[in-house]
Amino acid sequence: MLTRIVKMTFEPENIPSFERLFKASEKEIRAFPGCVNVNLLQDIKDPSVFFTYSHWESEAALEAYRNSEFFKGVWGQTRTLFSERPKAWSLALRDLK
Repeated sequence: MLTRIVKMTFEPENIPSFERLFKASEKEIRAFPGCVNVNLLQDIKDPSVFFTYSHWESEAALEAYRNSEFFKGVWGQTRTLFSERPKAWSLALRDLK
């Protein structure tokens, strides 16, 4: 299992556009092969900062999604709304027993 966290900062006037875009896309993201779940989080102190928090069956599943035409289209629209460069992390749960 892989967790992907993406931090995105938007121009305040672009937040409604991003929210509409995410709402229109989230069902298809969840239905993508290998996607376990995806959630959208908003910073409580800075409402222009959002995070996507997604779980994937494997790194290969995430990469297949990132290389899909669907992702390229959605990301192409999303990136025009940023006020800062996004940051992303791919994380694996560590069991140190």
